[in-house]
Amino acid sequence: MITPDYARTMAGYNRWMNGKLYASGDRLSDEQRKSDRGAFFKSLHGTLNHLLWADFMWLGRFVHGTPLEKPYPKVPVGTLLHEDWDRLKTARASLDEDIARWADSLAMEWLAADFSWYSGLTQTTRTKPAWLLVAHFFNHQTHHRGQATTLLAQFGIDPGSTDLAFMPASGPGS
Repeated sequence: MITPDYARTMAGYNRWMNGKLYASGDRLSDEQRKSDRGAFFKSLHGTLNHLLWADFMWLGRFVHGTPLEKPYPKVPVGTLLHEDWDRLKTARASLDEDIARWADSLAMEWLAADFSWYSGLTQTTRTKPAWLLVAHFFNHQTHHRGQATTLLAQFGIDPGSTDLAFMPASGPGS
């Protein structure tokens, strides 16, 4: 079982890493960011777009009915949310702030409860422990950011350390 502190730490890591990846992506031309490099989502732009889409989907599920609710897009996997790099970057930064606010609001009781959601992938309603889905949420981000660092490396760009242990301190006990 994870804790609210885990989620807050991972939300900070998510924001830190996305800042590094997008700053690294700024060093590429639009053509380079969108070039098919053989990745699952073809390009750096496609990979980062998928990550934004998935984060929108999960956060939209998690915060449904709370004051944090926004009109998160409910569109099929593979949908290109933003063709324009600057819009993608702005949407990412805004969503990372939403993720941090959501993580700050988590309680152990919510994490310990079961959570049901409708999966467009399986076309079924599914139920799992909330803590497991939150762990999946952050693990999915890390998985695709790893792919993004590989795509950047193909262009000779190193975003620097990606290890959680080297994230800059950001609060009490850090």
